[in-house]
Amino acid sequence: MKINVIGLPLLLVALLGLAGCATPSVVTLQNGTQYLTKDLPNTTNKDGFYEFVDIAGKHIKIRADDVSTIKSD
Repeated sequence: MKINVIGLPLLLVALLGLAGCATPSVVTLQNGTQYLTKDLPNTTNKDGFYEFVDIAGKHIKIRADDVSTIKSD
């Protein structure tokens, strides 16, 4: 019984913490194509590409010149 009383609040705190980590965003390309992402695109690449995972779980790599805007949702 004590495990349920202690474990449930800890589980809820862990789930809320994980939910707060993701920052969904919309990546719009120059041609009007939009991608909904699970998190902000990785912009630390020195090769001039943005990398992100869309909401379907597909890994996408796009040239920075092709990106028009990135807005957090």
